[in-house]
Amino acid sequence: MQNPSGYAYPAHLSPPRPTRRRWTALGASLALAVGVLATVDAPGVRAADPDPVRVTVNARAGMATVPDTALGVNQAIWDTHLGSAETSDLLRAAGVRMLRYPGGSYSDIYHWKTHTAPGGYVAPNTDFDTFMAGARRVGAQPMIVANYGTGTPAEAAEWVRYANVTKEYGAKYWTVGNENYGNGHYGSGWEADEHPDKSATYYANLVVDYAEAMKAVDPTIKVGAVLTMPGNWPDGITAGADPGPWNRTVLGIAGPKIDFVDVHWYPGGGAAQSLERIAHVDDAVHLLRQQITRYAGPDPDRIGISLTELNVEEGRTTQPGALFLVDAYSRLLANGVFTIQWWNVHNGIGTVSTVAGHTDYGDYGLLSSGTCTADGSVCQPPLNTPFGPYHGLTMMSRFAQPGDRFVRAAADEPLVSAHAVRRPDGALAVLLVNKDPANARPVAIDYAGFTPSAAAPTAHVHTNGATAVTTSQGGSATSRTLPPYSSTTLVLRPADAETGRPGAPGQPTAADVTDRTATVSWPAATPGAAPIAKYEVHRQNGAVSEQLGETAGTSFTAGNLVPGRRYTVNVLARDTAGRVSWSSPPLTFTTGSPTESSCAVRFTTDGDWGNGYIGGVEIVNTGSAPVDGWTLTWTWPTTWQQVSSGWNATWEQTGTAVRVTATADNRRLAPDGGSTSAGFVGAYSGPNVLPTVFRLNGALCATR
Repeated sequence: MQNPSGYAYPAHLSPPRPTRRRWTALGASLALAVGVLATVDAPGVRAADPDPVRVTVNARAGMATVPDTALGVNQAIWDTHLGSAETSDLLRAAGVRMLRYPGGSYSDIYHWKTHTAPGGYVAPNTDFDTFMAGARRVGAQPMIVANYGTGTPAEAAEWVRYANVTKEYGAKYWTVGNENYGNGHYGSGWEADEHPDKSATYYANLVVDYAEAMKAVDPTIKVGAVLTMPGNWPDGITAGADPGPWNRTVLGIAGPKIDFVDVHWYPGGGAAQSLERIAHVDDAVHLLRQQITRYAGPDPDRIGISLTELNVEEGRTTQPGALFLVDAYSRLLANGVFTIQWWNVHNGIGTVSTVAGHTDYGDYGLLSSGTCTADGSVCQPPLNTPFGPYHGLTMMSRFAQPGDRFVRAAADEPLVSAHAVRRPDGALAVLLVNKDPANARPVAIDYAGFTPSAAAPTAHVHTNGATAVTTSQGGSATSRTLPPYSSTTLVLRPADAETGRPGAPGQPTAADVTDRTATVSWPAATPGAAPIAKYEVHRQNGAVSEQLGETAGTSFTAGNLVPGRRYTVNVLARDTAGRVSWSSPPLTFTTGSPTESSCAVRFTTDGDWGNGYIGGVEIVNTGSAPVDGWTLTWTWPTTWQQVSSGWNATWEQTGTAVRVTATADNRRLAPDGGSTSAGFVGAYSGPNVLPTVFRLNGALCATR
């Protein structure tokens, strides 16, 4: 979060979040897949499509478990209502379980002991103790940001001592700084940083000092470091003398000392683009986890991921913001992010417009600040009136509760999103999001691994312009009509009491992963009413499970896998009476390329500028016969990657398929090591997942 420094805001006002945005590849222009999303300003309801949207819910395809820190929001020291009883009670009612303090970029100028932020406005009644009193009233854990920009490790350690030794608050989560890559090191500078060196290397080394000083006071705390969300500026860019981009550098130095990484995401664009870009989440989190695994040192799985700022550019107080919140929170939580925190509680009026038929105040806050435009022509509703995203957060608390496990759900229509969780008591909750601003959408729901009771489900519904989430009981578990621009949660009971089934197997691990095989192992399940007969290993293919095999033991080698493919698998236990357990936690691994082949390819990237790079392919003939004329092919992992131009070959791209053919000058490759190279300009408008599988004249190559 940025703040224009030096401006003193009156005590009754909340400073607006600046509308200026850093360039992000994730927020780059993206062609809309569905024309109806091009505008959201026509709220009239048209007749629903008579063909229902098919929704599949697979209760046996387990994903991440919902933690008790999942639903979060930011608090800020310029908000005089930060710890008020009314504000706290509203946040509690919305299900908030984590509160971040002291507020975005203010974190890097805030001195907790004197409760000052030189260059910024600090409202009365916003000190740390007031914040903690409010957090306790909400029932939320704190996420505290230690001042990196103008502070010291000693100051942060004193804060830990005051919080957890003197006051016994038990504050567990502490981040070192906020958006510190925005200190000017990469060109753009909005984050305060008084250090003589603005590099990622310097930040990482100081993170080590902060972590050691803070944990010397309280070894039980968790310390986080600031990273960039893959696909967002300055992801991929190397500056100064750093050994690599920000994330690689910070993880390589501070990885062994930290417990989690912290990222922000503002997708940018209009309401339609924000909703569409939620599809980037899976790949962004995958890349982030991949970076942690590669660079953070021993036991990288211990490092969690938090996303502590999230909001939209259009529709901040209306239904686009509400729909974005439920869809994005669900997708991020399903991918294992342990907290998502909306920016923020109160922020102040911005640019006023009409969005989806309703007045949008351009306010980043969940709740109205009760402020007016500078000329007094437009005023917000009274203080603490909930805006659309507040109702989205309320919907999330009805849908995903601590201890629930996400399971796979999918719709066959891009304007409808589907998410599902399995409750510990056997119930199932299904969240359906209709992103069509003009049409109701009938849906037909199929269930795998779960049989719903004949009783009518409980339905929580929030529609465009509604001032609350409504709850009722009625309708069917298998069909529903979704109002335009709405979110609906169905809570279903199982048809039969679930007794005697085996416990779920433990967390699987993968070993000996090749291009075609992988060995999956897991801790044994606890038997239920009958002995365990076997374990089944299932691959998640969208919302459909495909069984890879079964075994009586606790290890299985899967064969006939596809090279270069990302696999997510679960293990189920089946007992001698035929009862099936719930799924194990998910395991994701990616197959490689063959170690031996008649060809080899080295794919390189250089000079990344945030939404593009210089790419190269080196092609080697490792066979015993010469190659006279060649064609290299690969497929991009995502739809937002492309070859813009190329040299030393003829380059073509159709959809995601790339075809590179030889020129007259390089068509011949000598046997046993003859090689050639070609280059291209690569472009991307989302997480840049690089290809790992290449074919030369149809033959699968080794990747170097």
